[in-house]
Amino acid sequence: MNEIKKSPITSLGYHFIDSRYLPKGADEYYLRNIQNRSGIGYRRLTAYEIEVLVRNRNTSANWNDILVSDAFTPELVQNCKFFGLVRIGKLDPLYLEFHDLRRPVGLYNSTIISCDFGDNVCIDNTNYLSHYIIGNEVMIVNTNELTTTDHAKFGNGILKEGEDESIRIWLEVCNENGGRSIIPFDKMLPGDAWLWSRFRDDEVLQEKLKEFTASAFDARRGYYGKVGDRTVIKNCKIIKDVWIGSDAYLKGANKLKNLTINSSPEAKSQIGEGCEMVNGIVGVGCRVFYGVKAVRFIMASHSQLKYGARLINSYLGNNATISCCEVLNSLIFPAHEQHHNNSFLCAALVMGQSNMAAGATIGSNHNSRSPDGEIIAGRGFWPGLCVSLKHNSRFASFSILAKGDYPAELDIPVPFSLISNDVSKDELIVMPAYWFLHNMYALARNAWKYIDRDKRTDKTQHLEFNFLAPDSVNEMLRAIRLLEKFTGQAYADQQSPARPGKKRTSDEYIAIGADLLANNPEKAGQLEIFAFGWENSDRKVRLIKVVQAWTLFRELIVHHAVNQLVHLIKEKEIDSFESLQQAIPSNLTLADWANAGGQLIRESELQKLIDQVHNGRVKSWDQIHQFYRQQNEQYAADKLQHALAALKESAGISLRRSKPATLKDLLEQSLRTKEWMTKEIYTTRAKDYSNPFRQMVYDSPEEMDAVIGKLKENSFIRQEKETLRKYRKEIEEIISFL
Repeated sequence: MNEIKKSPITSLGYHFIDSRYLPKGADEYYLRNIQNRSGIGYRRLTAYEIEVLVRNRNTSANWNDILVSDAFTPELVQNCKFFGLVRIGKLDPLYLEFHDLRRPVGLYNSTIISCDFGDNVCIDNTNYLSHYIIGNEVMIVNTNELTTTDHAKFGNGILKEGEDESIRIWLEVCNENGGRSIIPFDKMLPGDAWLWSRFRDDEVLQEKLKEFTASAFDARRGYYGKVGDRTVIKNCKIIKDVWIGSDAYLKGANKLKNLTINSSPEAKSQIGEGCEMVNGIVGVGCRVFYGVKAVRFIMASHSQLKYGARLINSYLGNNATISCCEVLNSLIFPAHEQHHNNSFLCAALVMGQSNMAAGATIGSNHNSRSPDGEIIAGRGFWPGLCVSLKHNSRFASFSILAKGDYPAELDIPVPFSLISNDVSKDELIVMPAYWFLHNMYALARNAWKYIDRDKRTDKTQHLEFNFLAPDSVNEMLRAIRLLEKFTGQAYADQQSPARPGKKRTSDEYIAIGADLLANNPEKAGQLEIFAFGWENSDRKVRLIKVVQAWTLFRELIVHHAVNQLVHLIKEKEIDSFESLQQAIPSNLTLADWANAGGQLIRESELQKLIDQVHNGRVKSWDQIHQFYRQQNEQYAADKLQHALAALKESAGISLRRSKPATLKDLLEQSLRTKEWMTKEIYTTRAKDYSNPFRQMVYDSPEEMDAVIGKLKENSFIRQEKETLRKYRKEIEEIISFL
């Protein structure tokens, strides 16, 4: 039987905070008075104003608790029921208009319980408006319920006075068993979520992060909900325990509960028809439309959910879009795209710049006895049509998977690879450096696109979008050694067919393979080369185009180093070889880097941060965010140092000790690489115009140009040609002073 409590009507709107939780000497409005920063001076109603309000069919159990500003116009309040302390700002004889919604200023046809209103609000047909502080020029129209409880947390995973730990909200990211759970909080950055979800064996760190979150919020009961200035809410059903920023637009939502919806004049957030969102944080500039379901979630700024998307127990990074599909238990870094109703992402760490194709199923746990599997995908992860993967799997940066059902777990350590499933031969095929060899246009354009579409107003974390960066360069260095090792193994087995797989050390295989790839690439290209340990099965993993990939990776490491050197010369205005050598860092230690929410940070620096959390020098999330900013400031120098260390590791060249002729050779080589890349950008896009299967749907070349645009007018290609022109000029200027 439902328990229906009965209380005197005169008590409705009062006793919001239980007396047990009121500080000594404080009334139930003490937090409300702190929250209301409108600066409006309120007074009691005059006898005339009460008479007008009553004549306009308004009621109140206590007219003395209806307070108004000096610019109050009682004629603009009609057919409302007031309970508790209600404070009303200025009401002018105006109407407000937003997106063709026009309503007169005032309070109409609504039940209002213990609320504060700013100036010139429009409240019309709001059936139940309780314990909210409403900003200036807010419109709330045709809304069933807008209410706040005394224990509202507004989506933050905190506890209020008297609450048990069992009711705390956690996000079970990366793993369905809850072993990587994090506590959501407003302004949580992708790096915060990543840091908390990793290092699970560090109990001190985990407990400290929990303390940081608790200390950032007030455990006292009695905070009111807020609706920021110029926010518009129309045709919504249930809005409960929701904090709403300024300039937001909520229309037709079914249920919004326990949320913070951040919004600002510079980055307005919108939530549309049929959406249901519970226990979450919505960042500024977010868009949520058309039947979305989100439960236990964080949407970082400028992300989107659309067309029935389901986001559950997940963190969605900045500038990301998910529509039509289901995402569970995942931590997704910025710049993620997933647009298809039949794609599914579960229990994954996806490190950004990623794209999920239709039919992709990333996260089948059926190969485990428990739902505890994980997938880790580096930057640029792109599973193609109808790709099915098993937990656990791991992928290096910029991995693309061809259409197919992959029967076993994968661990692909080589970046920029095309991974495909050859069913006829029952082999896994891996083509390293695929993007450079066959799709340079998409690789380069995506890097430009992510920078261009980064709409964040808060750039506490610097997001690395370039495909050549410390993380991918480190992976290329490791890939070079792996390709040499597997080439050496293939050659040794060919030379000793009677004793295939004769045991040699890894260094011996690497030496054989390196010599062959450098000095006899034709012979290396004729070998059947297989990788080992990349798939959890007995079948072969065939490597193709190894010679091209090995050569390209080495060239790209040189190009990346020279590129960083050119930036240094421009920044420092260096005009002599001697000055350049003095500016080059002396310490060329090759560091490991971590992708912390899209920001690349040296692992040694990350460990220093963790040590400072341990010893109490870092005591809050604000200080961790300051650490991100400090890493931003030194990133360019760190990246230069790393690039030169990678050059020394790959080519054996130390520029600080080299001669001008060596640097000149590197500059010219980098320019040739840039010229080749620019040419490939054009060539790979031109294939779309010359392919007869692309042409066949058009009656003429003119119609094709009208539909997809003229190749010669492609703005990105023209931009890249201009970039090459500038780079050539910079290289020539540097060579001139050598």
